[in-house]
Amino acid sequence: MRNPTVLASGFLGTGFDLMKRVVQEGGAGAVTMKSIGPRERMGHPNPSVVEWKHGILNAVGLPSPGYKNMEEEWAGLEKRTFPLIASIYGASVEEFAEVAKAVALHRPEAIEVNISCPNTKCEGQVFGVNEEASASVVKAVKKEIGEIPLIAKLTPQAWNIGAIAKSCEGTGADAICAINTVAGMLIDADARKPVLANMFGGVSGPAVKPIALKCVYQIYESVKTPILGMGGISNGRDAIEMVMAGATAVGIGSAVHYRGFDVFKRVCGEMEQWMEENKVKSLEEIRGCAHG
Repeated sequence: MRNPTVLASGFLGTGFDLMKRVVQEGGAGAVTMKSIGPRERMGHPNPSVVEWKHGILNAVGLPSPGYKNMEEEWAGLEKRTFPLIASIYGASVEEFAEVAKAVALHRPEAIEVNISCPNTKCEGQVFGVNEEASASVVKAVKKEIGEIPLIAKLTPQAWNIGAIAKSCEGTGADAICAINTVAGMLIDADARKPVLANMFGGVSGPAVKPIALKCVYQIYESVKTPILGMGGISNGRDAIEMVMAGATAVGIGSAVHYRGFDVFKRVCGEMEQWMEENKVKSLEEIRGCAHG
């Protein structure tokens, strides 16, 4: 990576041309694809994304063409000159392994395992809130992808996120990504009903920054692996604070909406300015410094 910013999954990560623009014009150090599932999935009906005064609420519903229907997209991505992270999901350990095996054939620079989705074999419990379930997915995926780096993406719904991260590290995760969106909802007082068609969705944007910092802080104290910190990063100062909590790199998603396509360049420039003003020569000097 030429810089520590990464396009988060779910924002602009569809198609080679768009991802290339995120890097060449936007300045991202790496890009994460929209999550890939075991089969075609339409996602939730509209309204599925709404902006509110503190962030964005979405219930897109993990739409995916399915890994078997992406040959054209992979063909385009073979021309890439930037680091690519492929995000995958499944409703069972077996589905995760199935998708991972197929995606690994295309040799992305890393595979992000989205364990923030429901486990159909455990009455819909989210994989990422249980140490054993999280570890089982990571172990199965690592077996299929070999030397390709595995990034475990964790949910803030886990009360013991540090322990979850440690269990993932112990079964093969090469890095940890935190956090995914925070569960929430909005109600329209005039209509007297939920704003989203799905009622509940994931909150992202400035509102989740304190939650993300707390999670990254706890993960840093639990693992040795690199951490991709994300959640509410809108400017360089936010990114610096995430590094101080323990992040190796920072993910940016909602800020693309708020600040434009070139938010990655802007954040990097603001980070450099802060470092110059505070006489910090490298991020390594401040990584994890909030821990004392």
